[in-house]
Amino acid sequence: MSKYVCPCGFEYDPEIGDPDNDIEPGTAFEDLPEDWICPVCGLPKDMFEEA
Repeated sequence: MSKYVCPCGFEYDPEIGDPDNDIEPGTAFEDLPEDWICPVCGLPKDMFEEA
């Protein structure tokens, strides 16, 4: 599974997930809810680029 990076520098790592927002480890970026946003700056997931 690929990592994705927000313009603010936050990196979504599927091996870690986003535990602060109830995203389990092992959740692929593509499987994140459509309304998931960057936990650092609040940008939507369509602003992320594959790392």
